[in-house]
Amino acid sequence: MTIADALFNGRRGLVYDDTFTPGRPLPLGRVRSPLPDAGSLPAAHRSRNNQLLAAALERLEPTLDAFRRRRPQARIGVILGTSTSGIGETEIALTRRQREGDWPADFRYQRHEIGSPACFVAEWLGLEGPAYTLSTACTSSARALASAKRLLASGACDAVIAGGADSLCGLTVNGFASLEALSDSPCQPFSANRDGINLGEAAALFLVTAEAGGIQLSGYGETSDAYHISAPRPDGQGAIAAIQAALDMARLPATAIDYLNLHGTATRQNDSMEALAISQLFGDTLPCSSTKALTGHTLGACGALEAAFCWMALDAGRLPPHVHDGQLDPELSPLSYASVGKHDGSRAISNAFAFGGNNIALLLERIHD
Repeated sequence: MTIADALFNGRRGLVYDDTFTPGRPLPLGRVRSPLPDAGSLPAAHRSRNNQLLAAALERLEPTLDAFRRRRPQARIGVILGTSTSGIGETEIALTRRQREGDWPADFRYQRHEIGSPACFVAEWLGLEGPAYTLSTACTSSARALASAKRLLASGACDAVIAGGADSLCGLTVNGFASLEALSDSPCQPFSANRDGINLGEAAALFLVTAEAGGIQLSGYGETSDAYHISAPRPDGQGAIAAIQAALDMARLPATAIDYLNLHGTATRQNDSMEALAISQLFGDTLPCSSTKALTGHTLGACGALEAAFCWMALDAGRLPPHVHDGQLDPELSPLSYASVGKHDGSRAISNAFAFGGNNIALLLERIHD
């Protein structure tokens, strides 16, 4: 499997591209594999974002079909996260309007709406259950997974398609550039030389059910410390509270966790805060890694994407190694960074932190039969 091979061997998937920043090539995590034809999507939902989701749905289809055969009357909902939706298509249409004086004949504003991803998936699959999209920046798709668990617990659904997608576009790339948050080279999480993020795009989907066994989302914790519009709370208390809430929900001590996927953006402030929080909760022996060095920061999709990486790690008995330049920042709280190799763990946590002090931790657990 191409993704697993790259993940467990620490192979970066970034390419230099100046499509959104002419004259300034940036390392971007662009999806380069063929995507389903946009023309095959409903007219109101023809966007790259939904093409990414359509590709993810192709991978989810066998699991979904098997569930529907077992439960033909099942009530299936859709909860997704995104921060871009179809903004890229609106950017293209707006450029044409400025040049030619009118919108393209096939322009549909619905492609731009935040609700489009969930509406598209529900329409594409003919589902009539609850369908909505969350947009809480970099925690969006992680919150979609937590919301799916709540929807199941409420009895409103028998299963939920949950996850998220974000696509690269001019608004996000130039927005982060204006914040001076982008690195012009491959990012170096937790390195003394870290100088910013790389952006990426992705889609990741799960079928969340109440069925027993396998790999379960056993706990989640959500907090909002509202410290600053873009900077994390330096003492890590919001992050610590989210992780502890996930542990409490799963009824597990910190010592039961075998791997932690760091939010690890490679910015000065985020890495400092996160290292402090993890060190306080877990000490310096828990294997950790930031996979954003491999994929770039996929924003609204990163929570689901990195939960999927945790799922793959538990399933394969291997850990994603921590990739950086080897020069750890001595001013950061010490952590144990994962390396290539087998690891027979049963429980993993994935962190996601967003603007506004928005924090979430997901705890995945492999249930032994």
